[in-house]
Amino acid sequence: MTPVRNQNSKAAVAAGPQRVGVLLVNLGTPDTCDAAGVRVYLKEFLSDPRVIEDQGLLWKLILNGIILRIRPARKAKDYAKIWNNEKNESPLKTITRSQAEKLAEAIADHDHVAVDWAMRYGNPSIRSRLEALAAQGCDRILVVPLYPQYSAATSATVCDEAFRALAGMRAQPTLRISPPYYDDPDYIEALAVSINAHLATLPFQPELIVASFHGMPKAYVDKGDPYFAQCVATTEALRKRLGLDASKLLLTFQSRFGNAEWLQPYTDKTIEQLAKDGIRRIAVVTPGFSADCLETLEEIAQENAEIFRHNGGEQFAAIPCLNDSDAGMDVIRQLVLRELQGWI
Repeated sequence: MTPVRNQNSKAAVAAGPQRVGVLLVNLGTPDTCDAAGVRVYLKEFLSDPRVIEDQGLLWKLILNGIILRIRPARKAKDYAKIWNNEKNESPLKTITRSQAEKLAEAIADHDHVAVDWAMRYGNPSIRSRLEALAAQGCDRILVVPLYPQYSAATSATVCDEAFRALAGMRAQPTLRISPPYYDDPDYIEALAVSINAHLATLPFQPELIVASFHGMPKAYVDKGDPYFAQCVATTEALRKRLGLDASKLLLTFQSRFGNAEWLQPYTDKTIEQLAKDGIRRIAVVTPGFSADCLETLEEIAQENAEIFRHNGGEQFAAIPCLNDSDAGMDVIRQLVLRELQGWI
């Protein structure tokens, strides 16, 4: 009798070698920078119970009766300020695509690995890209949420959507989810190198640096979300690497929404107060974003710069995200290769 092991081996040979997929995922973007495009995006984003936990009747009335009637036109104007008109897409989409392409080049010696990218909200969807990787023969897929710090409203909702996509597949690929990398030495080093390189190009010396992270309702942290602690850990590691104390590298939170209390101190209020206190030169870095987007290019580089100058500040610099820079790509490459161990 032929051993079962040999039969399985023959079947594997007949099926041919399987591929491994890597899917980079970022938050999302409207498909167009007009009110209609922003409305579609906001509806998907704000209907996610990971983002707005109370999805009850009152919230649905507010969302559909007020927010989706007023906010899309306002936000469309903001997107228009930063839109990549050449490609007719947001910078976040341009950068995330480039990150995927550069990662594919960086690990090209692993010829059975396919790299793709997706957005949690908007297009290309996680479902469509997981299906595309599976169609290419990927029976194992590493999903990489491009958020250095974990939160249920970002990293966890990527996992939710990925497994929802798998729920409709009969032949499911095996999934791995990469962990947050908020205190990874490679990430901290890349941030420090990027900050120092950008500061060296400025015509002024900042009196201090503001590290601005995306905010979240304080109640989410009170319920157990580790996001705040991971932002603190990133900031403390960056202070140590740059040789700065807490008075020279401040931790703040931006992008609050609604009337609830969010994580503090608030970025806009801090920047306003710094200017009123006589600080004339600052730089702002956004270590919670892997790629420049509306929150960095418009909210920080434009809105908060105006707040600073309006209240007496003189020189303001927004330090770019790591994006697809050599340092940024090295972080992603090393993260991916580490998490693919045993598969490649």
